[in-house]
Amino acid sequence: MDEIKKSKIKKIISWTIAFILALICLVVSFMPFVFMALNSFKEKFEMLVSGVFALPESLNWSNYKEVISGNFFRFFSNSVIVLAISLTLLLFLSACASYPLSRFKFKWANPIYGLIVACMSIPIHITLIPVFKMTQKIGLYDSIWAMIGPYVAFGVPISVFILTSFMKGIPREIEESMEIDGCNKYQMFFKMIIPLSKPGLSTLAIYNGVNMWNEFSFAYTLTQTAENRTLPLAVWEFQGQYSMNIPMIMAVLTLSVLPMIILFIFAQDKLVKGMTAGAVKG
Repeated sequence: MDEIKKSKIKKIISWTIAFILALICLVVSFMPFVFMALNSFKEKFEMLVSGVFALPESLNWSNYKEVISGNFFRFFSNSVIVLAISLTLLLFLSACASYPLSRFKFKWANPIYGLIVACMSIPIHITLIPVFKMTQKIGLYDSIWAMIGPYVAFGVPISVFILTSFMKGIPREIEESMEIDGCNKYQMFFKMIIPLSKPGLSTLAIYNGVNMWNEFSFAYTLTQTAENRTLPLAVWEFQGQYSMNIPMIMAVLTLSVLPMIILFIFAQDKLVKGMTAGAVKG
């Protein structure tokens, strides 16, 4: 009986410590957003008078109205288009590359895989000038299409690295049974590999989607006019336009971050499944 009581006490203590740590992480992670959202409702000089941590005297929606009445939705739609096309191409190309590297045995499999993984070490900034010149030559400069190529290219190495390891964990017995049923490699890829790789693809979609949504360097280098710029540049533009109006900048930041927060809330279960899939085999 004493051992049972001790185990129960240890379990309660463990769960209590875990709950406290989770609560601390929640506060540390969520407080910046709360701070940003609350200050976005303040008047122009209210932060200087009442302090940055004080609650707003009233919900001032004029900041959001002014932001929305500007070019915000233009920036937002550009970001959505670039994200949707880039992410679709990235996931498809990564899956097509990972399938033979993980399931086939051929002479150049390891060198090709090593070369792709080595590309993860290439810094983005050293490619800005070559990509800029190439974009000008092919006539895509100052358009939203100019960003799709670099986003896909720099997302492929980490995606192939993760997805290849994920596909290696898929049992070969399933593939062999489909071969007996007469399925070719293309049918196995689309009917077996892709459905079983959904947790890994979902994880990569969230990871790469957040990076693409917040990307600034290529968006700034490859676009010039406001009609073709994305949300990170909208934040930069509003910061220059309303440098003295901090609540206005907070409103822009809140609207920019909100879609990713909503996406994570609805897709967090897929992210956890993708991160833990393959961790236990048996």
